[in-house]
Amino acid sequence: MSDPKAHAQKIRSISTSLGFNYCGISKAEFLEEEAPRLEEWLKRGYQGKMGYLERNFDKRLDPTKLVPGAKSVISLIYNYYPEKDHGTAGSFKIAKYAYGKDYHFVIKDKLKAFYSLIKEKIGQTDGRIFVDSAPVHERAWAAKSGLGWIGKNSLLLNRQMGSFFFLAELIVDLDLEPDGPIGDYCGTCTACMEACPTDAMPEPYVVDGSRCISYLTIELKDNIPGDFKGRMDDWIFGCDICQDVCPWNSRLKPHSERLFQPQGWESFRKQDWIEITEEVFQKVFKKSAVKRTKFGGLKRNIRHISDSEV
Repeated sequence: MSDPKAHAQKIRSISTSLGFNYCGISKAEFLEEEAPRLEEWLKRGYQGKMGYLERNFDKRLDPTKLVPGAKSVISLIYNYYPEKDHGTAGSFKIAKYAYGKDYHFVIKDKLKAFYSLIKEKIGQTDGRIFVDSAPVHERAWAAKSGLGWIGKNSLLLNRQMGSFFFLAELIVDLDLEPDGPIGDYCGTCTACMEACPTDAMPEPYVVDGSRCISYLTIELKDNIPGDFKGRMDDWIFGCDICQDVCPWNSRLKPHSERLFQPQGWESFRKQDWIEITEEVFQKVFKKSAVKRTKFGGLKRNIRHISDSEV
């Protein structure tokens, strides 16, 4: 017998047992309000050369296209805020989410366990798990389920956890009692917009992805355009500037996930990065998200910044 409220309570209990910090549930339906926003964003070319964002437009907005018969979207938050910020030691910087083992592997293992427990405690269900690996509009679903609100830097913000966390989803055919969205607590603050050195936020709640340092250092496969010289603030993989200055990130508790601890690069100085060999890169970043940019891409980023400092 279907019991949406009881099943939702079991889902939240499972999320807590697996170490997720927050769990929110929303009805699996077409994201009507997001459709025109996404269309306009793409029309402006803010996706840069991330062609995959132009594909599967309907799947990004309709979860039933990803999971036929889907009734609920379960959104989850998992903390990755480190105990120590390794980007302030006079070296090149990498985004905090990439300090340890690639989150795709860590979170996916937890989601597999989550899905197994759903079947064990509730019964047979059809669904899929997602960790930033398919056309799922994850921030929209998280906001819809009350896990936070979309900030002016386009990231999901949570009043207790700021924004240094991973999002993950399970789209299932279970009828679950949904949560509702919360308000916007950014107020008149524009700290993130003012701090961005590449002017990647032309207006509140809109990010020009083609100007974002994360895009330039990871997604862009060509040479970094010359007009960004001297504006990268020593970031060689990703960027945390708009998060670091956000007031909601001023009092965060560090994560307790041992797999997110740095894997051997944390003592590197600038010269170590400049002289890094492919052998060292493959060894140190073997299971890291940094491998996404590949050795050649990382060296390109380092050269771009080093040339700017000459």
